[in-house]
Amino acid sequence: MAESVRRLLGKPGAVDLRPYTKLLSAIEAEEDGLRELDDTELTEKAIELGNAELPYDRNDLVSLCAVGREAARRSLDERPFDVQLLGVMALLDGHVAEMATGEGKTLAGALAAAGFALRGQRVHLLSVNDYLARRDAEWMRPVYDMLGVTVGWITEDSTKEERRAAYSCDVTYAAVSELGFDVLRDRMVTDIGDRVVPPPNIAIIDEADSVLVDEARVPLVLAGAAESVAADVEMADIVRGLKPRLHFEIDGEGRNVQLTDAGIDAVEKALGGVDLYSEDDTSVLPQVNLALHAHVLLQRDVHYVVRDGEVRLINESRGRIALLQRWPDGLQAAVEAKEKVAVSETGEVLDSITVQSLVLRYPTRGGMTGTAMAVAEQLREFYELEVAVIPSNKPNVREDHGTRLYATREEKEDALVAKAEEVHKSGRPILIGTQDVAESELLAKRLRDAGLDCVVLNAKNDADEASIIAEAGTHGAVTVSTQMAGRGTDIRLGGSDMADRERVVETGGLYVMGFGRYPSSRLDGQLRGRAGRQGDPGDSIFFVSMDDDLVVNNAPETTGYETTAEGEITDSGWLHMVDHAQRVAEGQLLEIHRNTWRYNQLIDVQRDVVLEHREMVLTGDQGDRHIGLDRKKHHGALVEEVGEEKVAQAARLITLYHLDRGWTDHNAFLSELREGIHLRFLGRRDPLDEFNRDAVPVFKGFLDDARARAAESFEELEAEDGELDVSGVGVKRPSMTWTYMVHDHPFSSAFETLVGRLKGGRGTADRD
Repeated sequence: MAESVRRLLGKPGAVDLRPYTKLLSAIEAEEDGLRELDDTELTEKAIELGNAELPYDRNDLVSLCAVGREAARRSLDERPFDVQLLGVMALLDGHVAEMATGEGKTLAGALAAAGFALRGQRVHLLSVNDYLARRDAEWMRPVYDMLGVTVGWITEDSTKEERRAAYSCDVTYAAVSELGFDVLRDRMVTDIGDRVVPPPNIAIIDEADSVLVDEARVPLVLAGAAESVAADVEMADIVRGLKPRLHFEIDGEGRNVQLTDAGIDAVEKALGGVDLYSEDDTSVLPQVNLALHAHVLLQRDVHYVVRDGEVRLINESRGRIALLQRWPDGLQAAVEAKEKVAVSETGEVLDSITVQSLVLRYPTRGGMTGTAMAVAEQLREFYELEVAVIPSNKPNVREDHGTRLYATREEKEDALVAKAEEVHKSGRPILIGTQDVAESELLAKRLRDAGLDCVVLNAKNDADEASIIAEAGTHGAVTVSTQMAGRGTDIRLGGSDMADRERVVETGGLYVMGFGRYPSSRLDGQLRGRAGRQGDPGDSIFFVSMDDDLVVNNAPETTGYETTAEGEITDSGWLHMVDHAQRVAEGQLLEIHRNTWRYNQLIDVQRDVVLEHREMVLTGDQGDRHIGLDRKKHHGALVEEVGEEKVAQAARLITLYHLDRGWTDHNAFLSELREGIHLRFLGRRDPLDEFNRDAVPVFKGFLDDARARAAESFEELEAEDGELDVSGVGVKRPSMTWTYMVHDHPFSSAFETLVGRLKGGRGTADRD
């Protein structure tokens, strides 16, 4: 009844665990019998479970969990808790299992993956980075071996053959980005034997909220060699000399920047008296706006760091270097010019895929994370996934203190440092979460000045994160870290020293402090969750100020409050205002997600049409058949001269080239259309309707045009010494390709209106 009411109201809620809970006693009852089996017999018992089809019936599910528990006990010396088995069953039913930090998600995911694999399903276990993919695959390998399941892993450094071998295993661990790049590369092959990724089957996503929500909008890109975007050093120097409020203005949210009339005059004079708005040369204004955006809105050690002479982006949801990630090429070059580093390699986009579209390829998908209920609505709306909230093995005794609100950032900082000094006297380990790199380093300096030696974990030293986190729970440790989501390592009290653990437990466990609330309550929860692991004691508290970005950008009113002598605001109404500001920020992120998905749905439909046709050309004779009909005489002559097989091969390569070339050009058109479509909003027209109105007609003749161009190229083909050289008619694949993730594109983030304004006038367009 409750489920029916919930669905009627359209509100997401937790999956009913009672059907799973009823099986726990039966699972435990099988343990004694399984312990009498030797390892070979246990493996045979597991393999027997693969004789039926999915889903598992009640008896088979009991046997699977019992065998998996025994395999883990023998191979890892870890007997899964009942709650971990609840997680396994939820994953096998295609749900997202919410399991708190330290509750054993990795093992639960492995047992679920093995359960699918034993029934003949190919499983991809997706993580947020290469390190976790390799670590978890190697860590769980003994369990898989005992269950008769093969396992492999992929990282950025994996060769093509290593990738093919990993994908041939029953279970493959990979970073979601690496899987996406492999899918993109497979879409460009001209020989079916060059593919590495098998058809999608089962996806289990670790840190599901981070992958499915935070990174859902991120396009993964395959690029080919083309003319590079130059870094305009002169423009960067001109913009560097402009003054805020005099030459440019920033909007209230800090998301948009525009030149004032004085700024326009200054730039035009610096460029030798050009007219920025001349119709004769429209290339200058976009360069100015890019340089201005890079200089004013993108901050070093907040949005990016400079490491080894390169601009490296910071993943905002995880506070670490975003490997292979970049802004759209013009903006990337502008930031590189600003920092006076060499321009990075660029090129034309051959194809792209969002993380959301990548995951939705899988007929069956599930996931696990510590904070799923906060995004249950999005998981249900975008992925048709429900959340199963798994109870912790031991009661959570962590004490979560309320938010402490201060008038200014300085007073907030003073209060946090004072609290840290107080807690540190007892020897309790302290973890302080910050918003960005610059903030973590400034706060660390304040702590050191106060006599508190601390370790900093941020995007500048994320390579050392495992060792830093391993020590964060030891007696007297003080750790300052940017976002803790997806770190993949538990903070164990006392580290590996049991005597130190007892000492830390006696002092009250880990004390977590947040230096500001995050734009999402889910990120707050991830930081809090680092304390109180497996029933350990702990505390958490957040310090907020009225001039924090979260409050300034999202609160309706920030004046009229009263403070104590220390600058603290204790009125509950103002504390509720902070919660309201966070809900507003969450609502904005959700609307951006929805907006992005609406735009990508049409693109995905068009891409699927092209890919379906490409598949028929690649694996069949459609290219040769069409060209044979369109250029019958020349086709027949070449067949007589070199034979049917060589002509068919040439026809396939020519047809694939024009399909791929056409899609690259269409992709560029769609990108340009999206970049400027929001300007239609100024005319009170719906941008999405306008986008569809322009994108649909242009695509209608796509396949016919590609076929016609292929026929024209084939007509020019000539035989030489019994061979057909398609390169002679312009059929050339990119001399090199590379992959990256686009950090930002229209409608996806704080910079979503930038590129659309580049060709605009003196005013700034409103956000959609």
